[in-house]
Amino acid sequence: MTEFTTDLQHSGMVSKDLDATIDYYVNKIGFKLVGRYPFGNNQHVAFLRYGHLTIETWDGEEAPMKAGAINHWAFDVPDVEAAFENAKKLGLNLKDKEIQEIPTFWEHGIRYFNVIGINGETLEFCQILKK
Repeated sequence: MTEFTTDLQHSGMVSKDLDATIDYYVNKIGFKLVGRYPFGNNQHVAFLRYGHLTIETWDGEEAPMKAGAINHWAFDVPDVEAAFENAKKLGLNLKDKEIQEIPTFWEHGIRYFNVIGINGETLEFCQILKK
């Protein structure tokens, strides 16, 4: 998949309390809040950045509250369709049978798909739409 990715984009973590998580990471750890977006039924997602690390955190589902609480790693892809076709060609374990879209994330939305890694971890291949 390295031919289809450009960088690690973000890591995903469920939040027990989104406002408290934002406050902790911004005011105590030194992250910057770079985006907060609606998602689904009364659910919100925040993107927090420190240097090159971006954490996507959200509410609306139960947080594990233990080590191993990271939900997924996302890779930047400039062409999600080409990456999706390559993932199928490689026989990766597709969690999503088709490319997903969230129009409310970032300025113009995202398109992505997930695969399940050999240890049960989720790997997301995500294109941030430019327009």
